Amino acid sequence: MRTRMPRYTALAAGLTLAAALTAPAAAAPAAAAPTPSADPAAAAAAPDGRTVTAEAFTGPDAEGRRVRVPVAAPGHRKGVSGRTAPGDVTGDGAVGRLAVTGPTADRLDVVIVGDGYTADQQDAFHAAAAAKWAAISAIEPYRSYRGLFNVWTVDAVSHDSGISGDPDTGTVRDTALGSYFWCADTERLVCTDLDKVAGYAAKAPAADLVVVVANSPKYGGAGYYGLEAEGYPFDGVSTLSSDNAASSLIAAHEIGHSVGQLHDEYTYDSYGTWTGGETDGPNSTVRTADQLLADRAKWYRWLGAEDPAGGTVGTYEGSDYYPHGLYRPTTTSIMRALSSTEFNLPGREAMIAGFYRKANGLSSDLPTGSTVRRSTRITVTPAALTGLAAPELRWYLDGAEVPAVRGRTSVVPAALGVRPDGRTHRLTAVSVDRTAAVRDPQVRDLATDTLAWRVTGTP
Repeated sequence: MRTRMPRYTALAAGLTLAAALTAPAAAAPAAAAPTPSADPAAAAAAPDGRTVTAEAFTGPDAEGRRVRVPVAAPGHRKGVSGRTAPGDVTGDGAVGRLAVTGPTADRLDVVIVGDGYTADQQDAFHAAAAAKWAAISAIEPYRSYRGLFNVWTVDAVSHDSGISGDPDTGTVRDTALGSYFWCADTERLVCTDLDKVAGYAAKAPAADLVVVVANSPKYGGAGYYGLEAEGYPFDGVSTLSSDNAASSLIAAHEIGHSVGQLHDEYTYDSYGTWTGGETDGPNSTVRTADQLLADRAKWYRWLGAEDPAGGTVGTYEGSDYYPHGLYRPTTTSIMRALSSTEFNLPGREAMIAGFYRKANGLSSDLPTGSTVRRSTRITVTPAALTGLAAPELRWYLDGAEVPAVRGRTSVVPAALGVRPDGRTHRLTAVSVDRTAAVRDPQVRDLATDTLAWRVTGTP
């Protein structure tokens, strides 16, 4: 995923929401949660043996479970066409602009690819992609921060309509991405060929996250995240079925991992009690509420607040797969079960931090750091943010604010007071998102974008 451009004054891109303020100085390293072993049948079916971890939801209201799945689709589902890259069929690999809000360098780019759509079904894919993005972006904080996203579609032309495993394991279809139900012996787990997905996603101008929309009315999907560590140019892939409304929540949950760095809040009885140190998840802790307050750690600023997911923010035992020894912020949230359509308040703040780690709230066609004349008109474009977001634009000349132009998107240095004195001045535009959904000053720094230019006072 893209790192923030060096022109910004916010904290370094690698900052996690839980970093310096949350971890005790002498805390033991967090032990890795056990990963469920690879399903033997699935691993054997992988042509090259490569596997990754995916998250499955067995029903619309179910909690998740993690399984090892093949990187490539099993051989008998890869299709008779033998296509390994887009472009072999007319219209295959065509790129569409579903919701493009700004330059890719300043946006978090989502690429939606369809699977199981034939050449004459691409309009149906486009409609499904638009519906899925609308459902995802209706959830806060996606809704308020849609202006930080670009959404692209890439047409993948399949030989057959629909995907394998629908309605049963005996159904095999030739599709562009080889997507299929019954992955790892889990009916609702929809896996796909990640290398083929990467080939299609590469056709878009940029891909930070990828969503695969499988042509099926059957509930199902999966979430792959941490894929950059596997050598992919994007961090997360979500798969979901096209004609089942509840499947959209799978992608909303998975982007929570990839963008917000959020941990799962559900548990497995078999995991027992966590005995490691503090976790790095912004929504998981070993501390009780009193300890969070005493240590000024993690979500202590939100304790006692009424939460959109229900109830109040506190510390509720059971998180990160462990029923004991770890705490989550609320009784439920979208990171615990898809019966909830809300991120809790600490989760919202983590998501907003993630948005600003990967996207910028302020853009300009005039390169930052360049030198301009006092008569040059300088124009900036704030991202179109709504709802929870509260961006504020200010201008500074040689470090002092010019209040008369607060909120303006276009200024001329001479009108701000740059005289023909032969000196070089500094003009700065600063956008700060003062949303009430952020209480952590480190996240506020991430939500602060700065553009600056040198202005010559040449007569």
